[in-house]
Amino acid sequence: MGPTCPKGLISTRFVIGVMLFTACFVTYTMRVNMSINIIAMVEPARTNGSLTEPECVIVNRISNNETLGNESAEKLTSVPDYGTRYEWDSNLQSLILGSYFWGYTITCIPGGVLGEKFGPTRTVMIATLISGFLTLVGPLASSWHYAVLILSRFLTGVCGGVIYPCLHCLVSRWAPPEEKGKFIGSLLGGTLGTVATWPLLGAVIESLGWSWSFFINGGIVIVWCIFWILLVSDSPDKHPRISEEEKLYIVRSLGDTLKPTKGLPPYKDIFLSIPFWSLIILHFGNLWGLYFLMTAGPNFLSTVLGFNLGHTGILAALPYLARLIFGFIFGLIGDFIRQRKILSTIMVRKGFILFSHIVPGALLLILNVTGCDVNWSIALLTLSLGSNGASTLTNLQNSQDLAPNYAGTLYGIANCIGSTTGFITPLIVGQLTAENNGLHEWHIIFCIGALVYIVCGLVFCVFGKADIQVWNAAKEIDDLQKGGVPNPAFDNASEVTMKVEDSSDENTKV
Repeated sequence: MGPTCPKGLISTRFVIGVMLFTACFVTYTMRVNMSINIIAMVEPARTNGSLTEPECVIVNRISNNETLGNESAEKLTSVPDYGTRYEWDSNLQSLILGSYFWGYTITCIPGGVLGEKFGPTRTVMIATLISGFLTLVGPLASSWHYAVLILSRFLTGVCGGVIYPCLHCLVSRWAPPEEKGKFIGSLLGGTLGTVATWPLLGAVIESLGWSWSFFINGGIVIVWCIFWILLVSDSPDKHPRISEEEKLYIVRSLGDTLKPTKGLPPYKDIFLSIPFWSLIILHFGNLWGLYFLMTAGPNFLSTVLGFNLGHTGILAALPYLARLIFGFIFGLIGDFIRQRKILSTIMVRKGFILFSHIVPGALLLILNVTGCDVNWSIALLTLSLGSNGASTLTNLQNSQDLAPNYAGTLYGIANCIGSTTGFITPLIVGQLTAENNGLHEWHIIFCIGALVYIVCGLVFCVFGKADIQVWNAAKEIDDLQKGGVPNPAFDNASEVTMKVEDSSDENTKV
């Protein structure tokens, strides 16, 4: 008979889930703030002394037989006073936007190892605290030299790279199998961070100037760190306020899939695993679409469709709001399917590739035929990223399927490779729009994104798996055998894990 979920108004698991959500939220506020800030920080393009009008503004005015009035003509010769503006061309802007991800990719892999070896709670707090400080001094870095700003963003990315692998460590230690979809769904808090950051900072910039967007963002992050260290612990047995009933429920639910011992992951087996490489490819396609819109979406809305800064922040956030809502819906669907045993885990993973990768890619292709129709452009971008919310059932959960003991390490490796899209996509956008920033160039960009989405999804459908790999317990078995334990006693990995659990924590009484 399986473990019974303890009753209660607010469980410790719920508090942990909320803090995982907010951890992703504050991390993303620092990750995406530059996408909206940089629009206010740079001198806009000019033609013969006048501001260059967005292509779709010109097209829509001509199609409506509108003439350029005196007020509109005056707007073409002046820019809003949001603070100091810098002469940064499109290529330099792409370097600034991508510099976060240069640092981010470096620490994704060691981030998982750090979380598993030294504790994910402390690692997350230190990394977030440093990131908050670097965000606070953003205006100072910009005033010194663009290279200092790039270095600051790079270091912020270095700190940000350890966050998600550590959060996956916490999920593997806190989430009972039947609740894993909800816990993984909480990692979409970053999506809400994007949704909240762009409109908020757009309004702040229009009211107070772009410097204050850095100050407010950094201050919120530093305050959040206090709540994190007070409310979160590395595992149920280390939490000071969890009930014995809930602790026992979590430990029994996790059963023999997780071990509390520490050791280096079996890297050779990991990198020789075809199912893991298919996860890497799937994750790469997911992050291509996510980071492309994150770094270049506000630019497209502002410089091509012609929205002002306030509207750009709101409209650029809509796709991420849709992704957040769809992500929770898909997570609930996944939990329902698992509890009712309607489909096998691998059928869920591969079946929902249709929504997480194929449909988003197809919608980006359709976007190319909408021209300057603003309503259709916004709707298709929103639906594309919204459908990608199904990633809660595909690439975001697969590392837990393959090796719960090393979920943080697996996610860190996949995120390291996938996050290269964070600086690849801005470079592509910068190169393609260096001479002209119009619909033709953006159609090419959307086609590239669609192709990456679809191909990566199909690769996983062919090679992906969702069963626990042999090497998940290989290190543990090897260590026990070296201690003189006969092989037959450890033919079953579950017996190994239960023995380790029994000896490590007498209070659990498993």
